[in-house]
Amino acid sequence: MNCYYHPDRPAVGVCKHCQRGLCAEDAALVPSTTLRPGDDSLACKDRHENEVREMDQWMARNILQSKRIGSVYNRNAIFYFLVGAVFSIYGYSQLRFAGLQGLFLLIVGLFLLFAAGLNFFEGRKYK
Repeated sequence: MNCYYHPDRPAVGVCKHCQRGLCAEDAALVPSTTLRPGDDSLACKDRHENEVREMDQWMARNILQSKRIGSVYNRNAIFYFLVGAVFSIYGYSQLRFAGLQGLFLLIVGLFLLFAAGLNFFEGRKYK
């Protein structure tokens, strides 16, 4: 691959914003302040440096948000499990006395237990 701006020179990297090949003269190393140290990016010198910084900030925000999402799924799983267990136990114990109402409570409780399992396994994806 050759440099987009100097076709006679070989490219040393690709701009993170426009995906064009860059030679050493046209490449600017944009240090990452929000991502892990050493995750620096290349950008077109004097053209796309600000855009690449903004992209890095957005990526860092997304990584932080995905960690928060995992904890929300886990909290939901605990809540659904507790409420589902109460509904299931109470519904099962009332099957003989309440009939369809007990069956309804049992079905709602089982559904909540199922939702708790789904939330638990979905939350594990974000760790």
